[in-house]
Amino acid sequence: QINFVACQLFALLAAFWFRIYLGPSHASSAVRHAFATLFGIYFAVFCFGWYSIHLFVLVMMNYGIMNMASIPNIHRYSFVVAMGYLTLCHISRIYIFHYGILTTDFSGPLMIITQKITTLACQLHDGIGRQAEELTAEQNRLAVKTRPSLLEYLSYLLNFMSIIAGPCSNYKDYIAFIEGRHVHMKLLEVNWKQKGYDRLPDPSPTGAVMYKLCVTLVSLILFLTLTKNFPMAYIIDNEFLDTTPFLSRLGYLYVVTQAAKPKYYFAWTLADAVNNAAGYGFSGVDERGTFRWDLLSNLNIWNIETATSFKMYIENWNIQTAAWLKRVCYDRAPWYPTALTFILSALWHGIYPGYYFTFLTGILITLAARAIRNNCRHYFLLSVPLKIAYDVVTWVVTQLAVCYTVAPFVMLAVEPTIKFYKSMYFHMHILSILVLLTLPIRPQAQSIRKPQNRAVQNSVKSK
Repeated sequence: QINFVACQLFALLAAFWFRIYLGPSHASSAVRHAFATLFGIYFAVFCFGWYSIHLFVLVMMNYGIMNMASIPNIHRYSFVVAMGYLTLCHISRIYIFHYGILTTDFSGPLMIITQKITTLACQLHDGIGRQAEELTAEQNRLAVKTRPSLLEYLSYLLNFMSIIAGPCSNYKDYIAFIEGRHVHMKLLEVNWKQKGYDRLPDPSPTGAVMYKLCVTLVSLILFLTLTKNFPMAYIIDNEFLDTTPFLSRLGYLYVVTQAAKPKYYFAWTLADAVNNAAGYGFSGVDERGTFRWDLLSNLNIWNIETATSFKMYIENWNIQTAAWLKRVCYDRAPWYPTALTFILSALWHGIYPGYYFTFLTGILITLAARAIRNNCRHYFLLSVPLKIAYDVVTWVVTQLAVCYTVAPFVMLAVEPTIKFYKSMYFHMHILSILVLLTLPIRPQAQSIRKPQNRAVQNSVKSK
């Protein structure tokens, strides 16, 4: 953990230096790629020692696949090799580290690299192996038309800004950043003249970085003061279970889950700040004309803490991983996309049983929450008091449902998970099943997973 924090703080300083002295106007793209790659390799070796060889082996194996595999199969081969290697490493963790706090745990960077490898493979398949009319609007925008060079490939996967804690980003965005086109490309996607600018602005990330560093500091303080004082293991302590009423146990479950969050807020916000300090992460201009630096943000704390639906909570937690799951699985799954996406998420996280309890429970609760929303929500939109009451109730249920779902993710093992769910009387599982058996399952609005270019499709059909 000390190595992690030291590397991230050093990466923050290096990122400022990288933006000021190795900016696109001062250095070529090749120099920027080389610096980012070499520093990333150094950080990996410093943090993980000889375990970092796993990162380099996986990267080079998939570089060979990317150059030798046929385009129609490149995403399949890359996915199988990357996820297979990651799974083998997850299995080895049980024998090396066992359960609990993992020191010298190289799996985190390996998980990020797996995301990037499969993302690039899918986007390369879209760009070379599929017709434009077969793609969604997003797939068209992110499609990669040419295979990257070795330097570009290594820089994308191993750069010092994301090697330790991510996040995963799209290849085209990263290359545009290295080549100095990133900010202007995002500005051109909006009508910046209507925002009051008479010429193309040059936004600075300094304000966004300072704000995120403040969030990081607060998260660190909360982690040091709360997390260790409210351990998740206490909710299955025999004395606690024997002397505490059910509703009090529910309240304490919420408290310990809240106490577990600051370490994630700290790590992900600091990683976001590192990328922003290097000039990467600009996402455009909001409706008030404010520059946004949240392209790589992994969470929205306000939306998490005020979420009134399971879906809203998931969409604002580990945002880049959710985007990866959508792009490589949900949008491409021929059947049962929700279930397959949850299963892939569990497999990507590791093989600890607690992960599978969490994600399988998540499938059940997601389907039940969707059924309730589709069948009941419109009745509460008829007046403001009804809507407020609906929001309050759904907030409470959502927060407790999330706590119930993620507890096994922290416990990891089977025995404490079963003991926890028994102490909770499996109430969320039972309620979810009753909802699915009672309420009619209305078909969702057609998800935008079909080709977007209808004019081209119609012309093809007419021919």
